[in-house]
Amino acid sequence: MSEEYEYDDEAEEYYAIRPNKTQIKKDMAALFALSEEMAELSAGQLKLLELPEIINKAVAEASGMPHKSARKRLLKFIAGQIHKIDAEPILEKLARIKNKSAHAVREHHAVERWRDRLIAEGNDALTALLDEQPQADRQLLRQLLRNAQKEAEAGKPPKSSRLLYRHLKELFQVEGELDDESDFEDEQETD
Repeated sequence: MSEEYEYDDEAEEYYAIRPNKTQIKKDMAALFALSEEMAELSAGQLKLLELPEIINKAVAEASGMPHKSARKRLLKFIAGQIHKIDAEPILEKLARIKNKSAHAVREHHAVERWRDRLIAEGNDALTALLDEQPQADRQLLRQLLRNAQKEAEAGKPPKSSRLLYRHLKELFQVEGELDDESDFEDEQETD
């Protein structure tokens, strides 16, 4: 009876495992979405991705096209080209670009809030700002604030308000750079 159940090595067959069609479709849909995201980037941001030349040209062309079928075909072509290379570095760089954009929006809103607070509250808000930003030019801030308040009362165009915004933005950018440098110095000391 044991002879009936003997294992025959020569009779073993191997089958090729076909990839899951659903997974392939999901992957291609994700790459298509990635190509759409890249088409929405500015030229400077696109340059940061360091894409292969054929993909870079196609994305630049797609960004200027109307949202119709020709653009969709081009985006499918881009997705197919990305499928041939490793998309992970592209995804990482795109995430960094988005993070920078989100940071810029937060910074913009913070500066706007300070400008509006300064115009509304006057010297009290200016004192709070100067306590937070001791390196700020007090005289220039007072002058810009006074002019912005006069323009707002007179209903004139907000020229000084814009100048105040620009000055505050520069002030907060300098602070951010100083924070980055101190973080770098702290890292150097711990090494």
